[in-house]
Amino acid sequence: MGYKIAVAGKGGTGKTTLTGLLIDYLIKKGSGPILAVDADANANLNEVLGTEIEETIGQIKEDVNKKSLAGDNFPGGMMKADYLKYKLNASVTEGDGYDLIVMGRSQGPGCYCYVNGILKAQVDSLSGNYDYIVVDNEAGMEHLSRKLIDPIDTLFLISDCSRRGIQAVGRIKQLVAELKLTVGQIFLIVNRAPEGKLNSGIKEEIKKQELDLVGVVPMDQMVYQFDSDGKALVELPEDSSCRKALNEILSKIQFEN
Repeated sequence: MGYKIAVAGKGGTGKTTLTGLLIDYLIKKGSGPILAVDADANANLNEVLGTEIEETIGQIKEDVNKKSLAGDNFPGGMMKADYLKYKLNASVTEGDGYDLIVMGRSQGPGCYCYVNGILKAQVDSLSGNYDYIVVDNEAGMEHLSRKLIDPIDTLFLISDCSRRGIQAVGRIKQLVAELKLTVGQIFLIVNRAPEGKLNSGIKEEIKKQELDLVGVVPMDQMVYQFDSDGKALVELPEDSSCRKALNEILSKIQFEN
């Protein structure tokens, strides 16, 4: 099995941005092959990576179900399960140094349990082909509680520079312990900190939540500009404050079993 990295945190903290830059860091180090997994129903990791996707797992599930309910024949006389497997394998998007699979969302009401189950099975079946599996989880704790990947070698908890953000990732860490997930190491990264600095209140909350702060990423106007212009964030220059800070953080971490 490949080395498994999961990224989690509450919404709006720049979690997906840092996940994309983490993948780019591993690629530039010569690590790989890498399987990137966007496990968020509101998928946008591909935009950070600058990759077009044709179908998400949610869309495939809807397509297969519609054909089945309509009594349509599957191409080539395939059975439903075989067609689903074929479509899932075809949905793996090839990037520059990585492959990407995207959960996406189902249409209509209902939870994402079934789509998540398909995603988990797909990750399990593919993970043996990769040296690294990097998972961008949806905001909150859902995918950790469903054990999308278990064990996890490194879990990054991403927070913004707020007490609520620190408390949210503190709850995620507690959930990991309650679920008895096997996690090798857990690190906190505080993102979008003014001038890359934390005040005493935030430091106090980090200590209270017993989180292992590995580094701070400053607010970066360049990230905002790239996002506004629709540019892939992995194209940020090496001297951007966000990329520089994250690379320094990641250089401290041993990504090996």
